Amino acid sequence: MSTPRILSWDRQTVLVAGFAACLSVASFLYYFRHNDILLYGDAVAHINIARRVFDSRTPGPLQLGTVWLPLPHLLMMPFLLSGWMWRTGLGGSIPSMVAYVFGAVGIFRLTRNALLTSQPSNHATVAAWVAASAYAANPNLIYLQYTAMTESLYLALFIWAMVYFVEFIRKAPTSNATAVKCGLCLLAACLSRYDGWLLAAAMCGAVVFAAIKSGHQARKIIALAAAGPIFWLLYNTAIYRNPLEFANGPYSAKAIELKTSTPGTPPHPGTANPAVAAQYVLKAAELNMTNRQWLQRLWLIAAIAGSLLCISPTLWPLLLLWIPLLFYALSIAYGGVPLFLPAWWPFSHYNLRYGLELLPALAIFSALAVQFLAGKIRNTNYQRAFVLVLCALAGVSYVSIVHDPVCFREAWINSRTRIAIEKELAAYLRELPQNSTMLMYLGDHVGALQQAGISLRRVINEGNHRVWKQPYDPDGLWERALVSPEKYVDYVIAFEGDAVSSGINKANLKPIKLIDVSGQARATIYGAHAPLSE
Repeated sequence: MSTPRILSWDRQTVLVAGFAACLSVASFLYYFRHNDILLYGDAVAHINIARRVFDSRTPGPLQLGTVWLPLPHLLMMPFLLSGWMWRTGLGGSIPSMVAYVFGAVGIFRLTRNALLTSQPSNHATVAAWVAASAYAANPNLIYLQYTAMTESLYLALFIWAMVYFVEFIRKAPTSNATAVKCGLCLLAACLSRYDGWLLAAAMCGAVVFAAIKSGHQARKIIALAAAGPIFWLLYNTAIYRNPLEFANGPYSAKAIELKTSTPGTPPHPGTANPAVAAQYVLKAAELNMTNRQWLQRLWLIAAIAGSLLCISPTLWPLLLLWIPLLFYALSIAYGGVPLFLPAWWPFSHYNLRYGLELLPALAIFSALAVQFLAGKIRNTNYQRAFVLVLCALAGVSYVSIVHDPVCFREAWINSRTRIAIEKELAAYLRELPQNSTMLMYLGDHVGALQQAGISLRRVINEGNHRVWKQPYDPDGLWERALVSPEKYVDYVIAFEGDAVSSGINKANLKPIKLIDVSGQARATIYGAHAPLSE
């Protein structure tokens, strides 16, 4: 049997890329105009972690930290060299926007090439357009793709790993190069989000399961996929003396949940129960598609139907698109990762973007289901009308959330008080002498420094110490500044309960400004030298 042809870059693909790029830029300009780029606290943190690598009292790769994987920050760094792109957040948006375009193109190519094994070329192309449109037009992805969040980047790497994996499984003539490309995408995915670790394990298992004869090519995928997790474990071992520092250290998800939970309250939904956790993930995925319940069910039913069609010798690799469901179900159940939904207890908004990781599955499997049902209609006109009606329903589902995507709503709700206190603090910091130095914990409100345009090298923070000195480094710059702030800085910014407030020696400090915003810890600015000027 001859190997089915594989289509790569052609006029159709260029059109998809062009439409996605136009949509990306247009949405960015809209949200940029409304100052919505930096709503997510995590987006602000990502930008400033990348910035700290070269803008710090102790610059270098150790500023990348341990909890978040390094690739997104490394990709942002060249753009954050510009002070304006740092202050506005644009430097963190560019990699996400580029990844969004590549993700849309990848969805198109993956769907079309998968269907070319069993469908005429024109039918496969129509289904690919349906899938790519469902992906690229999703309002929640459109919002996240212009922020410094990592979902857009990871989804693109996930999709392209699938593209090359499917082509590799089909033993294309270029399978050697395809194996390397698949492995590189998995390597990058493993260095972007921890989702990639389970994806890499599943894909490597699938390679072994497929029993491909050219074993050296399969070994390339496995070796490249394993390189990412191995590197990160070695990095954590060398720097933090703990290979699992990112999972059980003081900044891990489990540690944060333990610190923020209220004694006597029940654990987050799905704790120690993967089945319940999976239900929450699926519901989050539905909410990312539409806010109308009957359309939510329609998306899920279509995706399940499309998945059943993939139980075949040619389409089975597509079933790996469901890997995010397993990953997040396990993370919620056993990893201390909460997911709160407005529709279910505790009726709140938190980590709803996790449901967006199932967007490739919902888009592609729904397109496969539409293509299958349309193929059962003999009359060409009726067939076209059927496809148009279903596409119109998809459009209705997106129109229902275009003005209030659930990921945007989550960011807005959870950022209001944080942005308020950072705005007030930034306004005060701008009035301080331009060359003044500060001591501040950056884990919570680094956005104030970003808004004020204050170089991070002027601020001694928790990243300015030797992290391999555990649990305490008495000779670290951070620790020395806490003991004798008057020797190292001009001003101290402390928030109630943070590391500065609880650990600093206040004997020679004078409070000169209090900032109190409802819902946030009170900020106190101290002068470290006399005489003090307000």
